[in-house]
Amino acid sequence: MKEISVLVGGRAGDGIRQAGNTVARLLNRLGYRIFFYDDYPSLIRGGHNFSIIRAAEKKILAHRDQVDVIVALNQETIERHRWRLRSGGIILFDSHKVKEEGGIGVDLQQIVKRHQGAPIMRNTAAIGALAGLLEVDWDKVSRVIEDTIPKALEANLQIAREAYEKTIGLGFRVDPLSQPPVPLVSGNEAIALGAVGAGLNMYIAYPMTPASSILHYLAAHEEALGVVTIHPESEIAVALMALGAAYTGARVMVGTSGGGFALMTEAVSLAGQAEIPIVFVECQRAGPSTGVPTYTMQADLFFVLNAGHGEFPRLVVAPGDAEEAFFLTGLALNMAWKYQLPAFVLSDKHLSESIFSFEANVALVKPAPALMWDGQGEYRRYLEGPDGLSPLAFPGGKGAVVKVSSYEHDQFGITTEEPEVIARMQEKRLRKGKSLARELAGLETVKVYGNPEAEVALVCWGSTKGACVEVAHKEGFRVVQPLVLEPFPAKAVERALAGATKTVAVEVNATGQLARLLQGHGIRVDELLLRYDARPFTIESLREGLKGVL
Repeated sequence: MKEISVLVGGRAGDGIRQAGNTVARLLNRLGYRIFFYDDYPSLIRGGHNFSIIRAAEKKILAHRDQVDVIVALNQETIERHRWRLRSGGIILFDSHKVKEEGGIGVDLQQIVKRHQGAPIMRNTAAIGALAGLLEVDWDKVSRVIEDTIPKALEANLQIAREAYEKTIGLGFRVDPLSQPPVPLVSGNEAIALGAVGAGLNMYIAYPMTPASSILHYLAAHEEALGVVTIHPESEIAVALMALGAAYTGARVMVGTSGGGFALMTEAVSLAGQAEIPIVFVECQRAGPSTGVPTYTMQADLFFVLNAGHGEFPRLVVAPGDAEEAFFLTGLALNMAWKYQLPAFVLSDKHLSESIFSFEANVALVKPAPALMWDGQGEYRRYLEGPDGLSPLAFPGGKGAVVKVSSYEHDQFGITTEEPEVIARMQEKRLRKGKSLARELAGLETVKVYGNPEAEVALVCWGSTKGACVEVAHKEGFRVVQPLVLEPFPAKAVERALAGATKTVAVEVNATGQLARLLQGHGIRVDELLLRYDARPFTIESLREGLKGVL
């Protein structure tokens, strides 16, 4: 087979994500490109969890509703997902827990008991049974288990091997491909690594799904990556501590979701007024308020574009896959320091927690130098340059008194209420935004996929890219994806849409926020295709939705 989709399901606490992650890495070892989708409720125990692992010969960025194999650790998995099984597909189930007339049953619980394993090791037995069903060589299976489940390794290998032997030859063979495996990276891991590539010194965060795994990843690899991670008592403390760290010269990034970012908005204004460089990662989830904490949405675009009172420049980028997350986070950190302003990486649960095959050239992201004071004359923190930029110096440096303020100030950082000075400082800050926009105009701020001459154009942002690109390639459409949302690259978007007779905005929100942004810049949008049930577009749901608007 050149493509396969597997669904693994069970209760929270059954190790479903671990099982899915291991299956993804097993198929990756066979040379397949991977997209991994994880679905779970806001519960530690109970509820229903499932993962969909899609593996294909070519790069993929979205999952399908239809699957080839369902691996069911409980009855609910079959009841919820039987509709997904394609014709000729197989249900593999734990016969100790599940009653099913069709499919292939293996008593996973008894296998675990025979080897005196913990109950959660049923997920290891399920991995072994699936590998046997797909006729994967045992040597590859054992090596993947060694890499992904090192705890109680001997018992895990014995459990997996017994389950493997019970299903070998009962399914269909997934042949290895000639291409080598590539790294598998989640969206949040790519964000973390992109920031590190651009010289990140410090990451500060209060845990909040779906941003938490950035903190977990960087904390687990602090020494190897040379990054300090800090977990303060609140999101307010996070943002203010980060500004203090940046004031002293640390390249710093913070991460949160919409509810946490709501507490940070006063600090956003402070960063704008004091011209302190900082990167905010805002991983969107379904709101308002607590909303649906473990599911996805793209409803915070206007919140991020307008967060903080007053007028000041900012950079907002919106990656659509792990490779873009890597490059755009590096860009955000470098531009924040070059232009001394707040920058935002706008992600969402679907991007942040999904796992992708990652083939980026990581050497392309490097720290870009900031404008530094040359030590000559009296230091003026807010020196009025033609491009709005002022040279940086840090406390403790020789000859510089570094004054920053949340009040309006003069070039030295001294508080002022003089109208002429106020106007000049406002103009100075806004010149930075214009300088940033000019530099971005020379970079790739908009991507086009599919047929660039097609009359039908799908306009998308963030994680909706994956489904849009795949459907467009098959249907002959074009896809236009803005990567930068502020300063908005209106001319580049207009060029990308030139000749299109029907433009459809595809978004995971209820009000068409990208469409409104486009219309605000005079760009026509003919139709909206919106999904707002806190789930992402799949290949099938997008194709079906397009039938209603085309």
